[in-house]
Amino acid sequence: MGRFRFDLLLLLLAVHWGPALSDLVISKLDRRIDLTSQIVRMTMSFKVENTGPDPVSKVSLTFPEHQANNLAVLVAVSTEGKGKTRGPTTNLPIKTNQPADSPPSLIWYAASLPKELVKGESLTMDVLAVFTHTLRPFPEKITQSESQLFLFQESAHFPSPYKVKSQSMTVKLPSENVESYTKLETTKFSNSEIKYGPYENLPPFSYSPVIIHFPSNKPFAVAHELVKEIEISHWGNVQVTEHYTLIHGGAQSTGEFSRLDFQTRPHIRGASAFRNLLAMLPPRAHSIYYRDAIGNISTSNIYGDSSKTLLEIEPRYPMFGGWKTSFTIGYGLPLQDFLFQSEETRFLNITFGSPMNDILVENLTVKVVLPEGSKDISVSVPFPVKQSQETKFSHLDIAGRPTIVLEKINVVPEHNQYFQVHYKFSNISLLTEPLMLILGFFSLFIACIIYMHADFTISKSSPSYLAKLQWDEVLGTIQQLQDMINRCLLIHEKLEASLRELSRTGDVQACKAVRKAADTLLKDVSKESKPLLSLLQSSPQAAHIFPKVEELVVKERDLQEKIMLKHTMVVDSYEKKSGGKDFENRVAAIQQKITVLKQEVDDLVEFVEDI
Repeated sequence: MGRFRFDLLLLLLAVHWGPALSDLVISKLDRRIDLTSQIVRMTMSFKVENTGPDPVSKVSLTFPEHQANNLAVLVAVSTEGKGKTRGPTTNLPIKTNQPADSPPSLIWYAASLPKELVKGESLTMDVLAVFTHTLRPFPEKITQSESQLFLFQESAHFPSPYKVKSQSMTVKLPSENVESYTKLETTKFSNSEIKYGPYENLPPFSYSPVIIHFPSNKPFAVAHELVKEIEISHWGNVQVTEHYTLIHGGAQSTGEFSRLDFQTRPHIRGASAFRNLLAMLPPRAHSIYYRDAIGNISTSNIYGDSSKTLLEIEPRYPMFGGWKTSFTIGYGLPLQDFLFQSEETRFLNITFGSPMNDILVENLTVKVVLPEGSKDISVSVPFPVKQSQETKFSHLDIAGRPTIVLEKINVVPEHNQYFQVHYKFSNISLLTEPLMLILGFFSLFIACIIYMHADFTISKSSPSYLAKLQWDEVLGTIQQLQDMINRCLLIHEKLEASLRELSRTGDVQACKAVRKAADTLLKDVSKESKPLLSLLQSSPQAAHIFPKVEELVVKERDLQEKIMLKHTMVVDSYEKKSGGKDFENRVAAIQQKITVLKQEVDDLVEFVEDI
């Protein structure tokens, strides 16, 4: 139904826009679509003729909305004339040029010609369009042993707003294998290419749907986020750090993963996974590292020559559909290879995108950290980006380092072009950090000299020293009392445990033996605590603490009496084999008081521990 509505839309557009755009005619249109990776590249060659009386300064290009939303790159170049009279190639500026009464489902672009095309003149225009997220996995979920299959939907006729005398389309597949494809009257399948056309005398907005279902196990590496930081040091180095959040963007992996099957037959039991990525670094890159949240990853190789440095990295685990990983790569570059000077202005000339082949970056942030003291900063990027500025503080910084932040979405390898950051910097600012280091070491030496020759000792007869000794004595006494209370509480636990054992075994003699030992220990603790309490009572330093400590001792003794009473009642009941409802009520009343006292003792112990 959606395809039918789009066909109807193009038919209406052909009727509506036909008279207005009839001055231009495309005598030949050759289109080639490359599906060998996750990034779909469409190259088109137009031969445009002006058959009308009025000169033309723009050539319109139209794409369906679902394609335009995933359009990462659109560039065009033109060559005037034909045959031996063809002129030089010229880059054409392209801007969105949506007519007011055009439906939003069709997006218009206008390529501005270097000069007006008058009646009878012609030019050749080559267009490159790069799309992301165009291939749809079908099925969307596969097991470890299955290969990925993708659907690609396109029109055999490019929906041009102009009349086309002759056009053809060639689709390049990753291999000769194909599940199915739309067969039209003029369709040829040879090796790994499907050719549609040529088609003659097509009206504007002609549309002929094509669907291709094919296998592809190429790495579908998608970086949800890439933060690339380029830090300039005028002491001879450019440090580049790249933080990746990566996902396999192909068919989702379902079912259990068997590492044994993958290691024994990786090309069969893991055909849809990828195990490594290749980054092409500048030729004299050094100090290269590769790590993730766990630490350094040793599964990487470096190959280099005078023209490039290749870094082959391998994640900790194979990447299947939907699996994610995060990692960081970093490397240093010689300053003289990327930083240049023109009179008073310096400029950095370095590449923008990711150095990895065929990786799609959905959100790219490039941060250029300039030396502290840089001013009059300007940026030149060969394509539109979102630009802002922030400040980064590092070691020995005072005002911070100005940082240029460039953001772009849907970044493909075609964006890995050189960009420039211009700024002014005084050589005197280079002395800031060395002077700070000298001043810091000088201050340290002066502090050491003062420390070695000054007397910082405190007199043992001073009031502050005596007060400290007294306070230390109070704390030591409180600690001893606290240990004694804990010993008493432990004895209480043993008495209650003996009652539980009595109820289980009925062994009265064993219970009495525990009681006898407890009485002896509690008496000893009571004797030891009396001189400690007296010491606290007489110390002025403990005046604000002694009431709580005394309350703790009193509450513990009260708890001790209640536990002893309960113990005596229960043992006598077992010896005399008496009991009844009245006895249970009395025991329950005592237990209730024991519970309350335990809570009060615990609160007081916690208070004393916080002193």
